Amino acid sequence: MGNSYAGQLKSARFEEALHNSIEASLRSSGGDPQPIFTQLYLEPEAYPGNMEDVKSKADMPLQGEEGHDPLNGHASNDPEELEDDDDSDSSSPPLPYLQTPAPDGSCTLDGFCQAGKDLRLVTIAAEPIEVPAGFELVGAKSPSIPEHILVCAVDRRFLPDENGKNALLGFSGNCVGCGEKGFRYFTEFSNHINLKLSTQPKKQKHLKYYLVKNSQGALCKGPLICWKDSKTRQFSSSALTSKPSSSSSLSSKENGGASGHSSSPFSLSDSPPTRMAQASSVFFGSQDLGRDCSFLKPLASTPSHKTLPIVPTALRVNGPTNGLGVDVHTSLLSPSQVSLVPQAQGYRTPDLGDSPVSSPMNSGPPKKRHRSWHPSALVPVPPTAVPVPAIRPIVNSPGSVLAVSSPQSLAAGVIQPQPVTAGETVIVPENLLNSSGVRPVILIGHGTLPYFYGSVGNIVVSPLLVSCYKSSQLTESNLETLGLHSNQMLSVEMMILLTLQYLARLASNQIPLREELEQIVLKAMLGCPGNPAISPSQLPWLARLEASVSGGSVQVVVTHNSLGEGISESLHSLSEGPQHQQHLPTYVVIICASKINGNEFCVLVLGKYQARALAEGMLTTNEFLKEISYELITGKVTVLASHFKTTSLGDNLDKQLVRYQRRRKGQVIQPYQGDVTENTNSQEPASMSPPPDSAELLNRIFQIYPAQLTVARSLLSQVCSIADSGTQNLDLGRFCKVDFLVLVPPSHILVHQTAQRIRQSGVLVDLGNEDTSTAHQKSEKYVVRLDADVHTKMEAFMKKVKQNPYTLFVLIHDNSHVDLTSALSGSVCHGELQGLADRVVNCQEVLDAMNLLVLQVSCFPYTLQTHQSRISIHNEIHWPSNNHLREQPHNELVYFGLRDYSCSLQWGVASPILRCDDAFEKMVHTLLERHPHLHSMVIRSYLLIQQYTEAMMALTSSPSLRDHITPETLAMVEDLINAPSREGSQGRGHMLLVRVPSLQLAMLARERLEDVRDKLGLQLCFAVMLGSPASELSLSRNFINILRAWRGCENEEWVPHTYEDLEGLPCIIILTGKDPLGETFPRSLKYTDLRLIDSSYLTRTALEQEVGLACTYVSVDVVQESKTSTAPRESDGEKTTPTLNDGEELERPQSNGSAATRTSGSLVENGVSSSDLADSFQKPSTSTSQPECLVTSDVATLTEGFKQECDSLGSQLSSNPLKAPNAPRSNYSSSSSSSPSPSSSSTQRPSQSTQFGRVSKSSRVSPRTVILSRAAYNLLSGESGSQLSSFSLLPHADVSWSSPLRPLITQNLQGADQSLYYRQWTVARQHHADYEAPPVLHPRRLLLSGPPQVGKTGAYLQFLRILFRMLIRLLEVDVYDDDDEEDEEEETTDVTTPANTQWPDIEDIRKLPFDLNPRDPKFRKASPVYSDKMPKLFKEFKKEGDNQTQGKRVTKSIRLSRFAAHNAFHHCEQCHLYSEAVPTTQLSECSLHAFSFCSSMLGEEVQLQFFIPKAKEQHFVFNHQGSHLESLRLPLVSTKAHDLLKSPIFTPTTGRQEHGLLNLFHAMEGATHLHILVVKQFEMPHYRKYWPNHILLVLPAMFNSAGVGAARFMIKELSYHNLELERNRQEEQGVKRQDVWPFIVMMDDSCVLWNTYQPTDGSEKSNGSSAIINVSLKAVLQHLESTPKIPLYAMCGVRKWSSSLAHKTPRNPFSRCHLHDFVLLNVDLTQNVQYDLNRYDCEEVDFNLRVNSSGLLLCRFNNFFLMKKHIPVGGNKDFVVKPKLVEIENKAPISPPQYVCAPDSEQTLLDAPAQFLLENFLQSCSHRLFPKAVQNRNNPVLSIDSYLSLSPEISVCYINSRPHSTNLNHQGLVFSGLLLYLCDSFVVSGLLKNFRFLKGATLCVICQDRSSLRQTIVRLELEDEWQFRLRDEFQTANCSEDRPLYFLTGRHV
Repeated sequence: MGNSYAGQLKSARFEEALHNSIEASLRSSGGDPQPIFTQLYLEPEAYPGNMEDVKSKADMPLQGEEGHDPLNGHASNDPEELEDDDDSDSSSPPLPYLQTPAPDGSCTLDGFCQAGKDLRLVTIAAEPIEVPAGFELVGAKSPSIPEHILVCAVDRRFLPDENGKNALLGFSGNCVGCGEKGFRYFTEFSNHINLKLSTQPKKQKHLKYYLVKNSQGALCKGPLICWKDSKTRQFSSSALTSKPSSSSSLSSKENGGASGHSSSPFSLSDSPPTRMAQASSVFFGSQDLGRDCSFLKPLASTPSHKTLPIVPTALRVNGPTNGLGVDVHTSLLSPSQVSLVPQAQGYRTPDLGDSPVSSPMNSGPPKKRHRSWHPSALVPVPPTAVPVPAIRPIVNSPGSVLAVSSPQSLAAGVIQPQPVTAGETVIVPENLLNSSGVRPVILIGHGTLPYFYGSVGNIVVSPLLVSCYKSSQLTESNLETLGLHSNQMLSVEMMILLTLQYLARLASNQIPLREELEQIVLKAMLGCPGNPAISPSQLPWLARLEASVSGGSVQVVVTHNSLGEGISESLHSLSEGPQHQQHLPTYVVIICASKINGNEFCVLVLGKYQARALAEGMLTTNEFLKEISYELITGKVTVLASHFKTTSLGDNLDKQLVRYQRRRKGQVIQPYQGDVTENTNSQEPASMSPPPDSAELLNRIFQIYPAQLTVARSLLSQVCSIADSGTQNLDLGRFCKVDFLVLVPPSHILVHQTAQRIRQSGVLVDLGNEDTSTAHQKSEKYVVRLDADVHTKMEAFMKKVKQNPYTLFVLIHDNSHVDLTSALSGSVCHGELQGLADRVVNCQEVLDAMNLLVLQVSCFPYTLQTHQSRISIHNEIHWPSNNHLREQPHNELVYFGLRDYSCSLQWGVASPILRCDDAFEKMVHTLLERHPHLHSMVIRSYLLIQQYTEAMMALTSSPSLRDHITPETLAMVEDLINAPSREGSQGRGHMLLVRVPSLQLAMLARERLEDVRDKLGLQLCFAVMLGSPASELSLSRNFINILRAWRGCENEEWVPHTYEDLEGLPCIIILTGKDPLGETFPRSLKYTDLRLIDSSYLTRTALEQEVGLACTYVSVDVVQESKTSTAPRESDGEKTTPTLNDGEELERPQSNGSAATRTSGSLVENGVSSSDLADSFQKPSTSTSQPECLVTSDVATLTEGFKQECDSLGSQLSSNPLKAPNAPRSNYSSSSSSSPSPSSSSTQRPSQSTQFGRVSKSSRVSPRTVILSRAAYNLLSGESGSQLSSFSLLPHADVSWSSPLRPLITQNLQGADQSLYYRQWTVARQHHADYEAPPVLHPRRLLLSGPPQVGKTGAYLQFLRILFRMLIRLLEVDVYDDDDEEDEEEETTDVTTPANTQWPDIEDIRKLPFDLNPRDPKFRKASPVYSDKMPKLFKEFKKEGDNQTQGKRVTKSIRLSRFAAHNAFHHCEQCHLYSEAVPTTQLSECSLHAFSFCSSMLGEEVQLQFFIPKAKEQHFVFNHQGSHLESLRLPLVSTKAHDLLKSPIFTPTTGRQEHGLLNLFHAMEGATHLHILVVKQFEMPHYRKYWPNHILLVLPAMFNSAGVGAARFMIKELSYHNLELERNRQEEQGVKRQDVWPFIVMMDDSCVLWNTYQPTDGSEKSNGSSAIINVSLKAVLQHLESTPKIPLYAMCGVRKWSSSLAHKTPRNPFSRCHLHDFVLLNVDLTQNVQYDLNRYDCEEVDFNLRVNSSGLLLCRFNNFFLMKKHIPVGGNKDFVVKPKLVEIENKAPISPPQYVCAPDSEQTLLDAPAQFLLENFLQSCSHRLFPKAVQNRNNPVLSIDSYLSLSPEISVCYINSRPHSTNLNHQGLVFSGLLLYLCDSFVVSGLLKNFRFLKGATLCVICQDRSSLRQTIVRLELEDEWQFRLRDEFQTANCSEDRPLYFLTGRHV
């Protein structure tokens, strides 16, 4: 075996191969015979300089020779076996080895010797083995037990020495099992140890390893025995062996020179190794370690002067990045474990545990003497050279990293042995790439791949499809999601057939896609539950059957030993020269039908296009850009460059250009003049400006559109829901300011663009961060690039965040999908710092700051939506979709995005806007075949430059070149040059965007195109600019002057900073950079050339962001017409279809059926083209008057409207028509159509937030034309194409699919659904910033996603604005602001007090008259109280709506001060202990105390309950046992203390446990005070929950439905009773009774702020007004309590605030008048005056009138004001009157006239308290009871002892019946009616005789029941003067158990 006989027929396989070949040819659709003979005959070859090639071909084993072992590999492919047969001199072919039978009775068990002793290393590793002197322990391999090593002792003289030499022929060995010694023949020995060989035994083949002892002293496998001289190893161009595995699959780029041998590839004196050491450390450090695939760059490169392998084609292994270095003498990468399970052949997805182990290996494989060598073939090895052993990737070796050894260690040359597993090897032939023009790609399938050895740089191993075969690894939950069962798994045989079927159906210009095959596998699993079993014999036939449909492009090779055999065979037939090339299949599927391991397979890709595309697709963007720059730096492109030095016609390009330049004699082509043949002298001013009429002003307008507003609101509501979530993650109540910082990718232009948006939006001024003057300069301060300076700027920002805890900061990370690498793996990659975003956005400071929101904004958010995402899915805001084009008005602009481009392919227009330039692709293919060594993007770039160059020449100097330029290129260049001179264009032209990702190629392109342009004299026609993120725009002066003229810009210094500034300028922008970064292009961008974007862009983000460059807003009608049109309307094909045409399209050559069609620059550029403006657009603007003023004004009002609308958050604009666009919170698309107002134009394009107001004859905006490479076009054409759509691809290179199979993603999956999909099915790779994200989502992080250029910047700026408005609204409060009526009616009295007195003088107050009429606006709907000074006329009062809830009162928004009272939503550091419960303990620490007393008024004992928190018990007195509540402590009148507040504060409250302003901490300045909440029994649990630290006074259950009168009554009764108890208690301690403090404060739950006039220095402002300042409640109370002779006042109070008060100081500092809402009440003096406990309304007016008529003093302090908050809920306002019986419930509301009925009538009875019904009835219907009193001020209704409101039209005269009371002098007053309400015994008939009534005056007597009603009429002798009828008796509409009130009416006679 192993003989090198050339041409040896492998007879054993011949018949089968022949048979299969014939059958395949018969089935094959093409007529080409299958190249089977190529595989079967091995042709002789001239003696090579490299021994491996000879051997590798010769060593193909015969089929039946050995029981083959996939791990071991067959003999011929082992590295130590690659040599000629030395033992056999015979020239006959090897015969099958006939083994002698074993002696009878001996053991024949594998792994045991014939004596029956175990020889397996695993069992005897630890046993002591006797090794004679001079012997070595070695490991032998048996083909029957490949997994074991057999231990033997062999004389070391017969083994090669450390230099691979001097092994004696023959053998001498001992058996270590039975101890038998002296075996002299290896044949004999092999029989003894049961090797069971089918071939002649040879020591070289079966003695594999030295065995060494490890640190534990156990035997283990050591280095390979090198049966070959190491020197020849170095002659091959890159002699490394390598084997793919999960953590490092292998492949390589070509390594420069393909022939020639370096005499010293690793000599230290030479420069390449040192350069390489640096290179490897630089690039390996930055490798993208998480990817499944990786490249192996051969480290021993050929000619040192040619190649500098600084390529990303290095072996990639998972592990800590910076630990991965490669030492210069390539250490052996050895697997410490190799998985033998057939399914999991070690190709698992990488994880962090995999890190390479490296340790030096023994110095090279020794070679035994070779008799027939030509001495000339040997090249002496310099002493410094170190042999290069094989590289083999690791399967799994945790923990250690690859060491970088210093160059010095090379010289030492002592390399330790390293244990290594044997595996089969495949030699990669030399010059494979050169001879075949293809670098084969091996797609890992199922099974063990061999080691690769030899020119491994010539092959690529790709794990592209490996995951498709891993369905067995699906988890149970995933299977369930997919609807599969574990029994539906596909067999390997089915996988093979599916793969074949898939490959056979791929088009010649398609490459295999993992996602496509996965879907096929999934469908197969779902489709056939019971997998058909395929027997091993059927598989080859079925496989060939599947392949036969491919027409020869797919071939099947079946081997029976190992995959390596088939690979080796295919590679060799490939390397055998061009005669086989015409039959080269695209794919070779190698199937190994092994009996031991079952079927294994892999795919060898030999198609030139496919192999290149797959290899290039394995590189990350960074890597291929590095590869390109490497090719340019090392001059590998010179061959290509020289090819392009000649034109397509064969002329020398530069010479032609120079010739033409001379011919022009310095003349240049005149722009704007119509014909490129007209020249002008270049000496004329270069600042040629366009025709004068085009110097229009470009009006900048910033608009917010409904879609942006909707998104901004969604963001806001999400922020609110974070705040409301109860997790304390965000406390919006504490912030009073908003500040922000925008982080953008490192692009200068993007910084300017964002800053410009910030300037135009005015957001800095609106937020109050800058004033108008500074905002313009400072806007750039708010935008930060993620570059090297970001850290200092972020430090400053974070310092601001820490210093301003009350400012809410928003960190906006725009385009956040760019560079999401983790900071750990961050490094300099292709000139860019990586991982910066992670360092900034995910740093601990940012995560922990409670006043910082992070908003990540992205058009491609997929990389942020992985399983490890840091953003909650609830915090994602998605742009509303735009599906309803039909509904849009005719002239609207709508967004035209990626989906629309895909759909446009179905439009059927002659000139599609998404196209593939097939002519260009053909040229590329030709060049790719010629230059297999170069990256395809280099070739594409050079071709593209040539195309543009020749197009310019064809249009100016050399028309003959036209036929050699693709029609697409010609059309674009022609349009570029000619558009400005067309009629109506006013000198404006188009922009052409060419995307060249590599900076070096882009610079080359720009330089070349600019040079050609200038030589052709086109320098004034268009600009050529490099659009690089790293630099500013640079433009020549003449073009800047033109732009300035168009803008009407006076500033000489102005230069364009953004692409939008180039609007209308004819130019070519060469956009470079790894990714497009989100820059906005002007509307004049017409063409986007993406022909360089090819199969290297096979992730969704990479592909879609390129096409995203063209997305923009277009006119609706363009889209609609295009959809309906199916054919060009113009007969001549030269014009493009008018559907996409603006009427100014240039004439095109016939060939150009797909010319570009975006409107020229003459569009309405202002975002406002609503129908009301359309007329002005249509008129030709011949006059010089500028119609823009109209446009601007319209937009201005619109913007104003929206801004108002935003500011009010929709709350105050219900009447404003401008709110209509979002009245129905509709989607973006329908919002405009549903809006009736002219502002429907608002759906215009938000993305170009800078709008230009300009009018021209065409207002249509067409989509931009996109020209793609074939690969990208196939993916974007989506469903219409044969391949999957781009949205099915892996979403981003930084993530990977979490499962081998997953449901198909459909186009309809958008927004949240898509996010859920990606979160379930993708995981972050190791270098992704989210890879080690904490499991808890970050609560203050939001994600805004929307398509590219849709207007996200405008939306987030609007969000900042409305967020600020909302915070201000949270810090503002709506207080009642009604004009005070009293000043105009106050007449000067005799008594005036000096205006600046602080306290009233009691004598002066006594002299003041009491103003009986309640003037507070809250009583506007109540009846006026008659007094001497009544106004003569009633004010107008509208009747309608009386029954509605009280009419809207005027409110005003006031900023809360630090002295405000707060509701339950307020949280802050100072008062949280005051209002919030201490966790778990609080409620139990509240003690419940009963307090009973007798109420004379109620006539019974009343029991009240107190809930008293432990902390408040000091305010109460308890009995000695401490359990019984005795009284509430009261201070003394004489007590004086700075901080003391003497009066307990009682607040009656109902229905406002959340909204009542019950937190008085700040109002009291933190001072100790006693605050008691008076609540109804059924509401007690709610108030306890929200106010656990407050004292609650719970009213008895009988008051559950009572009004506020009952609460006030009980407070006053309790307080008087408590006063008596305290007097008694303190009297015992020697205190006088009258010294105990008799006051309480009764305060409403809506009192929010207190104010006073600023103490003036005597000099009031000239207009008599004074400044009002906030004061605390504490200051007000202390002032009132320190009034001189305070116990003589019955009540004190303050004035109600209104905005008019600020303009006038009060005439009198004190008044006697009604007091309410906030009252200091003397319970001692008012002992006999009670609140009416039945009342719901006006109980305070009623009480005040009785107090005053009792002769007591009420004093109002006019210098203090109370602000009352408008609280729309609670407070008894929301009482709904319902029918008592639910079953007869009627939907119609019940009106006040139905509140009363005749007694015993059938009317619907109501479920409401009788008193409530009565008060409401009287308020609404009194005009029926007292008709004479309506609008009659002179004849009021007489009301005795009580005040009830009878509507504002009826005035009431109040008279107190008590003796000695002070009443109004009623002499001469005639009353129009009499109201007796529950009158007591003080009302007697004699009293009534004193009053005079009008004739026809009416009477109303109200009593508790019918009997008391009759008794009252009799007792008061009413029938003497009043006439009653039976039908005039009424009752409230209550049932009898609800105790209705009865009343009787009568007329005066």
